[in-house]
Amino acid sequence: MSIELLTQKKGPTISKYIYGQFSEHLGHGIYGSLYVGKDSKIPNVNGMRSDVVNALKKIHVPVLRWPGGLFADTYHWRDGIGPKDTRKKIVNTNWGDVTEDNSFGTHEYFELLHQLGADAYINANIGSGTVQEMAEWVEYMTMAGESPMSKLRQKNGRQDPWKLKFFGIGNESWGGGGHMRPEYYSDVYRQYQTFLPQYDKDHPIYKVACGPNEDDYHWTDTVMKLAGQYLDGISLHYYTLPTGQWGQHKGDATDFPEDQWTSTMTRAKHMDELITKHSTIMDHYDPDHKVDLIVDEWGTWYNVTKGTNPGFLQQQNTIRDAMVAAITLNIFHQHADRVHMANIAQMVNVLQAMILTKGDQMIKTPTYYVFDMYQKHMDAELVEGVGDLPKNVTYTASQKNDQLTISLANYDLTEEKTIDFTAANSYSKIDSAIILTADRMDAHNTFEEPDVVHETTFKGASLENGKLQLRVPSKSVVTVTLK
Repeated sequence: MSIELLTQKKGPTISKYIYGQFSEHLGHGIYGSLYVGKDSKIPNVNGMRSDVVNALKKIHVPVLRWPGGLFADTYHWRDGIGPKDTRKKIVNTNWGDVTEDNSFGTHEYFELLHQLGADAYINANIGSGTVQEMAEWVEYMTMAGESPMSKLRQKNGRQDPWKLKFFGIGNESWGGGGHMRPEYYSDVYRQYQTFLPQYDKDHPIYKVACGPNEDDYHWTDTVMKLAGQYLDGISLHYYTLPTGQWGQHKGDATDFPEDQWTSTMTRAKHMDELITKHSTIMDHYDPDHKVDLIVDEWGTWYNVTKGTNPGFLQQQNTIRDAMVAAITLNIFHQHADRVHMANIAQMVNVLQAMILTKGDQMIKTPTYYVFDMYQKHMDAELVEGVGDLPKNVTYTASQKNDQLTISLANYDLTEEKTIDFTAANSYSKIDSAIILTADRMDAHNTFEEPDVVHETTFKGASLENGKLQLRVPSKSVVTVTLK
């Protein structure tokens, strides 16, 4: 099987924001993992856990969505500012009915972004909040001059305003965010965005509307028709469930049957159909592609790990999750002309996480390594290809700085695949070649064995007379860069 890469044809830019992350006040997604507090025995900088932050810095997280998720529509930002001992304690009714002490709030979020080098993506509370509350929060964060909220921010220790890149108005407003009809939500969105202050005229805040759940094409059509002229992006949520069923029968993260490997791959690939159909609707109202599609929740969702709080959504992460990550990122690349940002759910300890922690221990998941292996595609130019691929193989290619990077996933359970790539440009050497693979379909890292699945040098690549040949084992993700 061979692919001719059209390196001389101009392609769209693969936005770095496709590699965005998501952290919600959910289980151990923030507390004990990202944030441990300044007085913790776990090494930290200003309360942010050092080993986790350092690991995330290596994959260059471009943007972090916060505070939710469902939590966003019960979150009142004033509860999370000021002295820690005076912050209001609330009950997290969405996730486990546990006490939330609000010790991680606006200031802590921006401190985390500073340490990560990431941009801000904040979700406003339109479910239980008000227009005034939203406007004052943005004033608190971004007002440089003198105002009631800027003075409050300064009183709480922050003199200069922060940079707020992205702002979501509503989360899952069709469900737990309000059970709204799209017509009603469109009016609510139009109202809220009207009062979203823009204090930095040179860098206006990018406005994201709540988009559809999976294949709710009516929602997309209605919001684009009624509110499309007032937004910069519209979101899409889609989770990969092995059984396709919610409730207690989603399937397990480990010790799953072979047919659930297959069904998981099939459901991951469904992302392509969803983006294609929602994009077609968007094209009708926005033929010039001024509005982006923002896939700000995606990833695998299994039954929770036995013995853990069901509301904490803790699950293991196997080589199967690495395949889902590669398949999905490849799909996002193919739709780079419309998909500007995506946020995997979630960054640490929740659902398809990059990192798992337990006390002072930390492990990287197979999904983490895929994000690491795909870094060279960030802000690179997509390269299209023509030809035939073997069954159960997906790939993506991009070029940047005189380098051609090809990433490929062979999600076949048993068969090695051989693929040849050719390109019009002349590349003289293989600059790097990395593989992530495993011998079992549920191979994963544990705190006792943290390196069962990790990146290694790929020896199945050869370059001769302008032809790159890759011999890719089953259950593998490979990235090769040519110069």
